[in-house]
Amino acid sequence: MSKQDYAIVLAGHGSRDPDGVNEFMQLVDALKARAGERPVAHGFLEFARPTIDEAVDQVIAAGAKTVVMVPGVLLAATHAKNDMPSELLALQQAHPGVTFHFGAALDLHPRLLALCRQRIVQAEAASPQTVSRNDACLVVVGRGTTDPDANSEISKLARMLEEGLGFAASFTCYSGTAKPLVADGLRAAALLGYRRIVVLPYFLFDGVLVKRIYGATADLAARYPEIEVLSAGYLGPDPQVAEVFLERAQEGVEGRAAMNCALCKYRVQIVGFEQQVGEPQRGHHGKVRGLLEREPAANQPPAWKRYTPHPIEAESMRIIDEGRDWSAFPAEQRTALMRLVHTTGDFNSVDDLFFSAGACETGMRALLRCRRVVTDVTMVETGLKREVLRQLEVETWCGVHDEETRLLAEASGITRSAAGIRRAWQKFGNDCVVAIGDAPTAIREVVRLVRDHGWRPQLVVGLPVGFVGTRECKEELRALLQVPRITNRGTRGGSPWAATVVNALMIDAIEHVHQQQQQEV
Repeated sequence: MSKQDYAIVLAGHGSRDPDGVNEFMQLVDALKARAGERPVAHGFLEFARPTIDEAVDQVIAAGAKTVVMVPGVLLAATHAKNDMPSELLALQQAHPGVTFHFGAALDLHPRLLALCRQRIVQAEAASPQTVSRNDACLVVVGRGTTDPDANSEISKLARMLEEGLGFAASFTCYSGTAKPLVADGLRAAALLGYRRIVVLPYFLFDGVLVKRIYGATADLAARYPEIEVLSAGYLGPDPQVAEVFLERAQEGVEGRAAMNCALCKYRVQIVGFEQQVGEPQRGHHGKVRGLLEREPAANQPPAWKRYTPHPIEAESMRIIDEGRDWSAFPAEQRTALMRLVHTTGDFNSVDDLFFSAGACETGMRALLRCRRVVTDVTMVETGLKREVLRQLEVETWCGVHDEETRLLAEASGITRSAAGIRRAWQKFGNDCVVAIGDAPTAIREVVRLVRDHGWRPQLVVGLPVGFVGTRECKEELRALLQVPRITNRGTRGGSPWAATVVNALMIDAIEHVHQQQQQEV
C-alpha cells in the first residue's frame, strides 16, 4: 500500500465548554474539506465523545489499513508525549493488521505565527487609539503544563513575535500549572510602564480557560485605566490550522523527524523576517574582528568614489545646465532640480517645487547617518540608483506588498500605501527618509503621525501624481512645520520624481564626503 493511502485521526483533549467542542468540530470539517477522499475522523481523551478508540474503530471499519493519529494540541506536553501514545499502543495491540503512525503536535509552525500576527493586527485595528508598538508590551498566555520544554515554547513564541513585530517588550504567563499565572503576569506587565498591553492567548479553541483569560484582561483594564489593554483573538478553527494538521499527518506517515531549524528565518518565512529567506550567511563580526591587531593605517576609511554618470546622462546634464539660468536657485537645491528636469524632460517642471529650510542638507546628513529610505510603492524603490545605494550602504524598505501591511490595511480600512507608512513608523521610528511618489493617502498618514504622534522622520519627499486628493495632501505636507520636507504644488509628480530627488541627495552626499576626504589628504 502506498504511503499516500492512510486515514487521519485527529485526537483532541476535549472540553467541558460546548463552545470549545463546537470549534473543534469546525476544525474537523475544515480538515475533511482539505483532505480530499482521505478518511478523517476525530476523537477525544476526555469530556466529549467520540473517544479516540471509537474514532480509530470507525476508520478501520471503513477499510483503512494505515492510520496516523495527530495530536489535536498546540504543544508537545503530557497529553502528546504520554496519554495519546499510550492510546496508540493499546490500539496497535488491538488491531495487529493495521499500521499506526503518530504525528507531532502543532508546536510553533510559521503558519501559526502568521495567524498570531493577524490576531494582533486585528486587535490593534479595532482600537480607536493609535499607539506605536515601541510603546506597547505583548503578553502571550499559554496553557501551562508540567513539562518545562512545552512551557518554554510559549516564551520562544513571545520573543519571536516581539522581535518580528517590533514590540517594546514581551511577557509570558500561563492559565495554570506553570508560573506566573495570568493575573500575576498581567499585573507585572502593567508595571513595565507601557501605554498599551496586547494580550494574546496561544490557544486553539474557546473554552473555560480562554474565558478566564479574557476576564483577567478586563480586570486589568479596569484596574489600570491609564493603560490601554487589548484582547487579541485565539487561533480558532482557522483554515491555516487545518493546513498544519495535514502537514503533521504527512510527516507522521513518512517518519520524518523535524529538526530544530524548522523556524529558521533563512529557511522559511517567519513573521517580520520574510525577506531574509534564502539570504546568504555572512559573519556579522567581519568589521570588528582583529581590529586590535591591525596597523593604524588600516583603520582609515576607504576613499569614496565620486558618482560617474553614463556619457549620455552626462551630456544630458550638460544640456540642462546650459538650458536655463540656475543661479536664482540655492546651490544645495540645484542637483535635485536639474535631475528632475532630466527625469521629466521639462524645464518648467521645477518651477513649483518647494524645499523647506535646510531640507537638502538634512536629507544628505540623514542618508549618511541613518542610511534608510522608506518608500510608499515599489516603483520609487526601484528607481533608486543601486550603485549609489551600495556605496552609501543605504537600505531601502517598502512594505506595500507585505502580508502584515495587507492585514493592517484591511483591518483599519486604509490603503496599503498608508498602512506601509504606519508600519515604517512602528519599525524604524525617526531613523528614516520617507519618499512618496504615488499615494496621497501615504502623505496624509505621514501628516497624521507627525501631528498626532510625534513622528519625526529625517526628511519627507512627497511628490505623488494624480487628481484625487493630490493637491490637497501636498498643501498639508507643505504646512507641516515639524519635519524637513520637499514637495510641489498641483497634480504633477510621480514615483520617478520622488526617486530622482532621493538620488540627487545621495549623489550630493557622496560628493560631500569625497570633497572632505580630499581636503584631509
